[in-house]
Amino acid sequence: MKHPLYQMMAMAIAVVLTISPAAAEKADREKPMNAEADSLRYDDLKQTSVFTGNVVITKGTTIIRGNRVDVRQDAEGYQQATVVAAPGKLAYYRKKRDSVDEYIEGEAELIEYDSRADKVTFIRRAILRRYNGAVLADETAGAKINYDNVTDVFTVEGGAENRTTANPSGRIRAVLTPRAAASAAAAPSPPGPSPTLRPSTTLGTEKN
Repeated sequence: MKHPLYQMMAMAIAVVLTISPAAAEKADREKPMNAEADSLRYDDLKQTSVFTGNVVITKGTTIIRGNRVDVRQDAEGYQQATVVAAPGKLAYYRKKRDSVDEYIEGEAELIEYDSRADKVTFIRRAILRRYNGAVLADETAGAKINYDNVTDVFTVEGGAENRTTANPSGRIRAVLTPRAAASAAAAPSPPGPSPTLRPSTTLGTEKN
């Protein structure tokens, strides 16, 4: 029989970020979850888990990083997660979209994930990026960004919290690449003719 402490720890990790979005990589739902942190506080009665200190959570292609991650599970098994960044830093969220070689990546001082609504909200110094393979296709920045995993629709808000020396007005910034252009940029170049090799007279004598 497993020790009750092990069972409690397993339950705590199980309630963290169960990914179920239609747009998320389907295989992620079948992957084990890995959580690392300096400490964990789990309340079985309230169904809450609090991870603190260099928190890293991975589940398949989904990655979450922050200084603190609070997770609450409702009676139907849906989770609401809040990711808090360390002072002066940004919390991080990334996942692969289903059926396409695209990744959604976001950063903010505060990230909120709602598995019931299947939405992610990035709050304060928010940045959202879409990668086509390894190529950056879109990037938006604002005070608050709401991203819907199901519809792939996002909204960006500006304001006082988005003001910086480079952007005193606090207006949102966006760079959006047409999908056709992004796909062409991400496509590998066709192989060219094989290079002609010459025997080396210094093989083994070259210094780094």
